[in-house]
Amino acid sequence: MPAGANSEALAFAKLEREVVEHLFRFSPGFAVVLGIHSYDGLLPDLGARAVSDWVRTGQALLDRLGGVDGKALTRDRQLDLELLRLRLRSDMFDLVDYPYLDRLPLVYVGPLELVPYTARPYASAEHRASAMVRVLEGAPKLLKTGVQRLARPLPEAFVKIGLAMGEGLVPHFQESEAFVKAEAPSQAAAYARARGEAEAAANAFVEHLRASLPSATRSFALGPTLYQKLLSVREGLSLSWQELEKEGWENLRVNQARLAELASAARPPTAPQALLESVARDHPTASELIPEAASCVTELREFVLKKGLVTIPTPEHCRVEATPLVDRAWTTASIDPPGPFETSTYEGVYHVTPVEDSWDEEKKEQWLASFNRPVLRNVTAHEVYPGHYVQFLHFRAHASTLTRRVYLSGAFTEGWAHYTEQLMIEQGYRDESAASEVAQLTDALLRNVRLLASVGMHAKGMTVEQATALFVREVHMDPFPAEREAMRGTFNPEYFGYTLGKLAILRARRRYLETRPGAPLSSFHDLVLSLGAPPVGFLEPLIFGEPISRPG
Repeated sequence: MPAGANSEALAFAKLEREVVEHLFRFSPGFAVVLGIHSYDGLLPDLGARAVSDWVRTGQALLDRLGGVDGKALTRDRQLDLELLRLRLRSDMFDLVDYPYLDRLPLVYVGPLELVPYTARPYASAEHRASAMVRVLEGAPKLLKTGVQRLARPLPEAFVKIGLAMGEGLVPHFQESEAFVKAEAPSQAAAYARARGEAEAAANAFVEHLRASLPSATRSFALGPTLYQKLLSVREGLSLSWQELEKEGWENLRVNQARLAELASAARPPTAPQALLESVARDHPTASELIPEAASCVTELREFVLKKGLVTIPTPEHCRVEATPLVDRAWTTASIDPPGPFETSTYEGVYHVTPVEDSWDEEKKEQWLASFNRPVLRNVTAHEVYPGHYVQFLHFRAHASTLTRRVYLSGAFTEGWAHYTEQLMIEQGYRDESAASEVAQLTDALLRNVRLLASVGMHAKGMTVEQATALFVREVHMDPFPAEREAMRGTFNPEYFGYTLGKLAILRARRRYLETRPGAPLSSFHDLVLSLGAPPVGFLEPLIFGEPISRPG
């Protein structure tokens, strides 16, 4: 170790703690999700002065990171240095380059979710209910800040998704009160008082959004320059958006060709769309959806263990519930995993979005058809076994430094889960008919078009209507779910990460197995998951011990 390396390492460890504390100051809810419960009940101050102070301090921390002598650090700590730098640049991008606090209503809604406090018994019910009360007590200030900051004209797509999520707040607060009354009655009166003020603020916020609709603009895009920077700060990539789009189209055509092969091999032969329609007819009823998802969890866990595809850290258990009301506007299914700092619970919660009673019969049928049984199994592989839940169990077990525990790449995490869908087909899961592969290809096509819609809408001027038509044409989706997908891409351009991450993992797998003939596939999977959740631009250098290039 070079002279002075120890002092440099100690100085970097101190700086690391400062950076992480600074990140949590802006997003205390993320700390709670990670399992750091000293942040329970805290909300961010998103006012102009507080954010300006945060940006100024963030830039100073970036400058100090730039002054660290990386050669005096171990390779592991050199990685942490780059991850901290990238994470700060990512948050600065959001606040400076693309000031989403002035444009995106849902950023004022998301921190008010109470699910982190009800999902798992990480602490006493009284402690968790007390944190919920503090969230509700802080809701009026946060929502008032949103009213003040959301400058008209707002993007129409952002207003609509903000309305859909904002309208879910009051039912969500009411829904969560049942937990307090049943499990922490000593907090019931305080919760009821705080809920009244929070609901009034939520209703005022929703009315403000409604009033902004007549003046709303159809402009929402990042534009090609900011989109290119997004690829750099989020995923450590120097890949151009044009190259990303090219990869998306190529993979789309590969998947479409395979679907056409399956359609031709059907008896009698049929067209791809007709094959998809035949699979979609095998769907659960509204009342069967959640129980069948639970059955899928059990079945897939047994398959993964039987095949020995990846180590499943123990203890482990995942339960299935309906998606909370506040999240149903934009999510189909999701996993709420235990965070890497969580020590008292290992349970995951798999959320599946049910049909809404308010939908007409056509929408209900379209939603259930999109959740047909083969697709439901594929989604469960993605979210639970061997997808996200297994991934986060490894994350808890292997993230060995403070930086590694707080850095989460969207493309890496979604890429792994999407990769496992294909892995199940490769390993013969439910191969007695073509339906499982048809479902896997359906979701692969969806993720392909998410990438193409993201590039199209944010770098090439594609409209929401054109993106909706792209999902209908290339994925054979019904108009209602296709429009939801297009709308999601307006505020979540990073949904390119499913395909981007999956292709990166497949490239790394091919290279790994070529250089290690005879190595079991599980060794690759365990190695990948031992890395934590690094940006996909760092994936191969980490696996193969190569230098990490600094993008941007």
